[in-house]
Amino acid sequence: MKARIERSSRPAGLHPVWLIVAASAWLATVANLPLWLAMDQLGLFAHTGGWLFALAFALIIAACLSGGVSLLAWRWTLKPVLALLLLASAFGAYFMLAYHVVIDTSMMVNALQTNSSEVRDLLSPKLAASLLLLGVLPVAVVWRWPVAYGRWPRRSLHNLLQAGAALLLLVLLVLASFSPLASTMRNHKQLRYLVNPLNTVYALGFLASQPLRQGDSALQPLGLDAQLTPGPARRPPLLVLVLGETGRSGNFGINGYARNTTPELARQDVTSFHNAWSCGTSTAASVPCMFSGLGRARFEAQRQHSEGLLDVIQHAGMAVLWVDNQSGCKGACDRVTTVATSGQVHPQLCPDGQCYDDIMLEGLDRRIAALPAERRERGVVVVLHQMGSHGPAYHLRSPAALKRFSPECTGNDLQGCSRDALLNAYDNSIAYTDHFLSSTISWLGQQQAAYDPAMVYVADHGESLGENNLYLHGMPYLIAPDVQKHVPWITWASAGFARRTALATPCLRERADQPVSHDNYFHSVLGLLGIQTQAYQRTLDVYAPCMLAPADQLASLATARS
Repeated sequence: MKARIERSSRPAGLHPVWLIVAASAWLATVANLPLWLAMDQLGLFAHTGGWLFALAFALIIAACLSGGVSLLAWRWTLKPVLALLLLASAFGAYFMLAYHVVIDTSMMVNALQTNSSEVRDLLSPKLAASLLLLGVLPVAVVWRWPVAYGRWPRRSLHNLLQAGAALLLLVLLVLASFSPLASTMRNHKQLRYLVNPLNTVYALGFLASQPLRQGDSALQPLGLDAQLTPGPARRPPLLVLVLGETGRSGNFGINGYARNTTPELARQDVTSFHNAWSCGTSTAASVPCMFSGLGRARFEAQRQHSEGLLDVIQHAGMAVLWVDNQSGCKGACDRVTTVATSGQVHPQLCPDGQCYDDIMLEGLDRRIAALPAERRERGVVVVLHQMGSHGPAYHLRSPAALKRFSPECTGNDLQGCSRDALLNAYDNSIAYTDHFLSSTISWLGQQQAAYDPAMVYVADHGESLGENNLYLHGMPYLIAPDVQKHVPWITWASAGFARRTALATPCLRERADQPVSHDNYFHSVLGLLGIQTQAYQRTLDVYAPCMLAPADQLASLATARS
């Protein structure tokens, strides 16, 4: 009888280590299908040694997961932590398989900043099926798994022993496979961003620790000495900065693309830099960088946040307005007047809750008139942040009346579309950007009685459309393909603006193939506006060589030709 009572008093369930091992094995094998497929495509399974390395790699992943989770093997934390890891791995596996993206810090920032309309574009039956099979069903198994936790002193000891055993196994595995592991990670750096869900855990941890690494969090002022260059101009400048979204330079007709995607711009007196490069491969990376004035290398290394381009323009006394048809300015417009158009209601321009970019021109005169008069007298800068060619639903970025190429890919399963249909959908979005930019120039032409207008269009990053089986954008910059970094940079200046700045359009055209980048953006905009400040560097101003006296312009042209 006593023995029966003792048996019945024992906690029902298995030791937590079995649940941890089972979940880690699932995550290291099934959830890492994108990793194994990528290794297979690289030919790493062509010999027995490759299979042995893959086995060791899977065990390394499982050991990392087991060690980390073991420290959290408590009654109220174990299953929730495993559920989060399983769901994160399901999401990660789907997007890595569907679009061949990788998960790093930049991609995680994009995911955290995704708005509801962008989420809607990504929903699909395949996503639902993947989440069910790779996430929901395993979570259900975890939740029903009987676990005997025991008392906390014993549980603490067991957790430490489990974590220590996992760490020991990890060290032994790394030592045993160090040569192939180091060689593979060195030669194929993209694989490290496919290790699921450790890639997500690392990215979130890195983002969470940023405030600790940046030291003093106080915003540093920039360009407090900014002032406008005095001149004889009768009218103030009106500069529209069109911030493009997902623009591939190579798909613009005026840049030599075989398709005529930019017929309206071709009829305007615009200049285009053909050799322009972005600061990052995502909006979250590029926009803060290009408006910072630091350049890509210094921006990535900065430890303190500082003001940016629009702050300097305001310090010079000019009026600034940011009009957003996207998911926000990523901090670049935090201290200026901002208007969001994406949620507006318009029967033609905002079907199905998403607005075409032309909505930003609606009532723009009124919005500018509402800015402080004393600032408008010095000049106005308007930033129009496009929806542009945001994927994967490229077909939603152009209205039916302006589509030039068919048939289109009309879903978000880009791998399920033919190459031609995918290009048609994307090129239609570029053709609509062409229409929007031409409409902006026409609108600016109507402002010449009160202002000297000009426009600069630069995209934030490019896009992969299936080249090397990659889609969308957001790859780590060092391994990203050129199509994700090669962006359009287009300039239009009215006769009045060209006179006030001594800007020679023929000179710009002669320099169209000179390499430029987002590193030049901050200084080039300040140069166009004639703003003097110690933050401005003339050597980084792409317009400066063409804003000289006529004799100097001829010399600059001769140098460019040589």
